[in-house]
Amino acid sequence: MADFKLHSSRGARIKAIAALTLLALGLVTAILATVWGFPAHLAAAALLVLAALLALDAVIQRAVRRWLELGAALVLAAASLYLLVGRLELIADLATIVLWGSGIWLARAAFGTSASLKPASSPRAAVMFWNPKSGDGKALAAGLAGEAQARGIKPIELRRDDDLKQLVLAEIDAGADALAAAGGDGTQAIVAGLAAEHDLPFACIPAGTRNHFALDLGVDRDDLVGSLDAFTNGGEKRVDLGEVNGHVFVNNVSLGLYAEAVQREDYRGAKVRTLLDMAPEVAGPNGSGLELDWAGFSAGANEDAVAILISNNRYRVGRLLSSGTRPSIEDGLLGVTVFETATPGPADGLLRRPWREWTTPEIELDAPEPVAAGIDGEATMLDAPIRFRIRPRALRVRIANHHPGVSPSAALPDKLIDLPAALWAKARESG
Repeated sequence: MADFKLHSSRGARIKAIAALTLLALGLVTAILATVWGFPAHLAAAALLVLAALLALDAVIQRAVRRWLELGAALVLAAASLYLLVGRLELIADLATIVLWGSGIWLARAAFGTSASLKPASSPRAAVMFWNPKSGDGKALAAGLAGEAQARGIKPIELRRDDDLKQLVLAEIDAGADALAAAGGDGTQAIVAGLAAEHDLPFACIPAGTRNHFALDLGVDRDDLVGSLDAFTNGGEKRVDLGEVNGHVFVNNVSLGLYAEAVQREDYRGAKVRTLLDMAPEVAGPNGSGLELDWAGFSAGANEDAVAILISNNRYRVGRLLSSGTRPSIEDGLLGVTVFETATPGPADGLLRRPWREWTTPEIELDAPEPVAAGIDGEATMLDAPIRFRIRPRALRVRIANHHPGVSPSAALPDKLIDLPAALWAKARESG
C-alpha cells in the first residue's frame, strides 16, 4: 500500500481537453488520407510494414544476408514514399503524425503527478558517496561535494580501486544515520542495499548517465544539486528492492543478448556495434539462444527466448506512453519479460508482440553452466540456480519536497486503447 498521496499537475483538465481534440483531429486526417488515397495509400502502408520486418530480421543475420535484407528494406521504404509523393494524402499523413504526436505529448502532461510524502526529520550524520567520473563528470562540474557540505552532508569521493561496500560499512560503524549515492545505478544499488540492511534512510542523487532509478522514484534528474535537499527538506516513502543470488538490484537484471554484450571489453566504446555483432550469435538462425529453464515451462520450451529482463517491479515494455518506466516501485512484485525471436503462427495473429511478460514475487532459473548477466548495467556471471526475489518495502527513500516523488507514468493508463476514456474522465474532473 502506498504511503503517499498523488496530486495532479496544474492545468491537467485543460491539457486533457486539448489532447482529446488533437487525437480526434488526427483520426479524421488518417481516415481522409485512407479514403482519398485508396488503394495506393494502403499499398504504401503495407510496403512500410514489410520494410520494417526485413530491417528487424536483418539485425539477427550475418554478413551478406544482413546487407541484402537491409537493402531490400530501403527499396521497399523508397517505393512506399514514391507512391505518396505529390499526393494530397501525404499532407494528411504528415498532419496525422503531428496531431497524434502533439496529442500524446499533451496526454502525458495531463497525467503528470506529484506526491505528498510522509514528513521526515533531518539526519544528524548523513553521508554521500559520490563518483566524480559518473555521468561524464556532472557531479564534479556542479560542485556537488561542496553543496553537500553546505547542507551538513559528509561527501566521500569514490576512487578507482575503492571497495564501496567496505567504505559504506565503515561509515555506518562510525555513526552515519543516513546514506546517499551520487553515481550510476550500480553504485545506487550497493549503497541502497546496505541502507536497507541497516534500516537507514537513503537518497538517490542523479549523477549517473541515465538515472533510471531516480526517474522511477520521482527524483528530478535535471536537478542534481536540489536532490540533496532530500535530507534537509524532504519526505520519505518505502520502496521495494530486487535480489538475485544475494545481490541487490534497484532496476533490473538482464540475461541473454544485452548481458552477453556487456561482458565484452569493447562494449563501452561501441555499444551499438557490439550489440549488432552479438545479435546473430544469440538470436540468429544458428544462434545459441538461452539455455535457461524456469518454473511453469518444461525443458526446451524456452528455446525461442533471446533475452530475459527481470526487474524490481514491472516496466512498461513496448508502450507508446512512457515506455521503459515503472509506474510503481512499491507493488511487491518482480517484473519478468522474455523476448523471443519465434515467428508467430496463424493462430497467434500477425501482430503478436515478440515478448511475454508477467509478475511474480520470486522466480528461479536453471542453466547447465554460469550465465552472463547485467545487474543494473554492471557485467557479472551468475551461478545456477539463479534465484530472484522481491524485498517488499525494504528501502526508506528520502526525496526533496520540490521533486515529483513519484514515477512519471504513475497515473498514466497502462494501454493506449484506454487513453481516450482516461482523458475524457480527466477532462470532466472539477476544478
